[in-house]
Amino acid sequence: MNLNPDIRYGNHLPVLIRIVGMTTGPILELGTGLYSTPFLHWACFTNKRKLVSFESDRECYEMNKWYAQGHETGYHQVNFVEDWDKIDISEPWNVAFIDHESHRRAIEASRLANNADYVVVHDSQGRRDYEFHYTCIYPLFKYRYDFVGAWTPFTTVLSNFKDLANLCI
Repeated sequence: MNLNPDIRYGNHLPVLIRIVGMTTGPILELGTGLYSTPFLHWACFTNKRKLVSFESDRECYEMNKWYAQGHETGYHQVNFVEDWDKIDISEPWNVAFIDHESHRRAIEASRLANNADYVVVHDSQGRRDYEFHYTCIYPLFKYRYDFVGAWTPFTTVLSNFKDLANLCI
């Protein structure tokens, strides 16, 4: 498990807070973590908004599966993944947050290009493109917004349905 509690690694939260606050529909989380999973869980709690999380790291899954088990509501599902090609993410999503296995991120982003209003990808600074290959998927999206905070890693929002020109974070 590669969990680092350094607060800089939660710098995608301003983007998630803004995008989740702009939407009301289902949310997909690919890769659970110390920052995104607790935030998304509690942001969806009040309205029992559908949240589906997928994780392939066993320790990370074990740490975050409580969010699905801790409440009888069923609004948050936490799923263990053995093969990313076999997960069904084809339904429409308001928000899809991508922060899972590095070599899979561009693949899942391309799978979501036409069925998620907002695709949020973490670690989008250019010097890491050799690992995440985001430049390969950027042309699949009509709109793009880069959140370049005071710290790396950066976060990018992509969409084919929502104009991001006025997005301000």
